Amino acid sequence: QVQLVESGGGLVQAGGSLRLSCAASGRAIVSRAMGWFRQAPGKEREFVSATSWSGGSTYYADSVKGRFTISRDNAENTVYLQMTSLKPENTATYYCAARLSSQTSDRQNDYTYWGQGTQVTVSL
Repeated sequence: QVQLVESGGGLVQAGGSLRLSCAASGRAIVSRAMGWFRQAPGKEREFVSATSWSGGSTYYADSVKGRFTISRDNAENTVYLQMTSLKPENTATYYCAARLSSQTSDRQNDYTYWGQGTQVTVSL
């Protein structure tokens, strides 16, 4: 089992930045691909970004490319999502997820473990 706990969410003005963290406990995530998803009010959960087990392969939704950066510290069992140039439409609950595989994926069903989410609110 892997337990995931997100942190770092909050209220920020448009154009600002936040860094989300996802701390894993239980079994190590060193060999697992990790992803970030988000769900805005009234919308379905959607893919944001993913990283391979080594961090050497990363993948982003088109809407966040160039603004968000995913990274990981396997020694600390933590994955990060650095978000810059935030927009009001980025307001959502952000979820961290872990796969059993080492390969990246943008499909929610490919992820086995999920955190409880952290709220990000971007104001005008």
